[in-house]
Amino acid sequence: MTSIRTRAAGLAAAVACAATFGTAVPAQADVPPGHRGRLLAAGPVAGTAALPSAAANRTVTYTSEGANGRPITVTGTVAIPPGTPPRDGWPVLSWAHGTTGTADVCAPSADTADGPAHDYLAVTERYLDRWVAQGYAVVQTDYEGLGTPGGHPYMHGRSEANAVVDIVRAARDLDRRIGRDWYVAGHSQGGHAALFTAAADRTPRDVRLRGALALAPGSQTSATPEYVRAGLPGARAAMPFLFVLLTGAEAAEPSIVPEDLLTDGALPMLEAARTSACTYGLRRMAEGFDPAKVFRPDADLRPLVAYLRSQEPAGLHLRVPTLVLQGTADTLVSPEATKLLLGDLCERYGTIAHREYEGADHRALLDASFTDGLRYVEGLRKGESPPSDC
Repeated sequence: MTSIRTRAAGLAAAVACAATFGTAVPAQADVPPGHRGRLLAAGPVAGTAALPSAAANRTVTYTSEGANGRPITVTGTVAIPPGTPPRDGWPVLSWAHGTTGTADVCAPSADTADGPAHDYLAVTERYLDRWVAQGYAVVQTDYEGLGTPGGHPYMHGRSEANAVVDIVRAARDLDRRIGRDWYVAGHSQGGHAALFTAAADRTPRDVRLRGALALAPGSQTSATPEYVRAGLPGARAAMPFLFVLLTGAEAAEPSIVPEDLLTDGALPMLEAARTSACTYGLRRMAEGFDPAKVFRPDADLRPLVAYLRSQEPAGLHLRVPTLVLQGTADTLVSPEATKLLLGDLCERYGTIAHREYEGADHRALLDASFTDGLRYVEGLRKGESPPSDC
């Protein structure tokens, strides 16, 4: 975990870079400990992270709260739609991205046409551009530890939710034409983040979450370590996510030491996950590697599994209307897992709708579900009663 001194240095660096972009931001001394959503810096968006339909695209650095409850800095992007905003400001879609990796090079705001995570981000960028074209300000967090000091606590619900809401606050600091009403949408890891955001305590003083879209929300990840160790069908496909889960658990819970669990042959994949490889690169490294040879024979996986279980979305009490979207041909987040999760969530909150898309796999779901997701959000904006399948 990053020390307070290192995090303070990160804050100072973020403030210093504001001079380069010409954006007025508060000095570090003016940022109270724990104050969330303060804009620290803004600048132009390079590469493919800029959404073509936007009138303006900006990178932002802002304050949030990390998995350990301490102040952190997070980066992301803000896309402003063209035209004149509604009377109450642009509605906001805060996007929670799916799994890119845990290395800094996997941060979506740094995406380029030949970037290590572009195979996935090209799909989400096209999806989000459609929202901008419909008049939504689209904000995209990189999450804690992606491109900023410290590790990325992958699939840590509270950390994700903090980053997702705090970028809305930072965007309003950037451009006051952005309204208070916002909606969270996320895919895969981001679907997990959307559910945790929908369940988070509300702070009505500034921004107002009105609804959530959870696309193929990640769940049952706590089963992954034992699944890989047993070499069950599909274990090879799960291996890239295993190393991201390991580095993410390490970032959130320092008592988990992946080197104590892995064989010498698996250590290069661990190091790549920390420093240089995104999901696609890890998938290539895992080709031909026997899943049964990932863990040491005497590895005690119980602490890792217990931590991962603590971050499962099952048991959440949602607080805003939510639409869960799922492709029937998805092999990464299965329709069966999503239905089990829905059954659990419906026990505590009744305003959850569910849509399935025949033949859509994990990534095809984004384009397949766009019209339904937009219609759902537009209905909420108009004050219509949201549908429920609970």
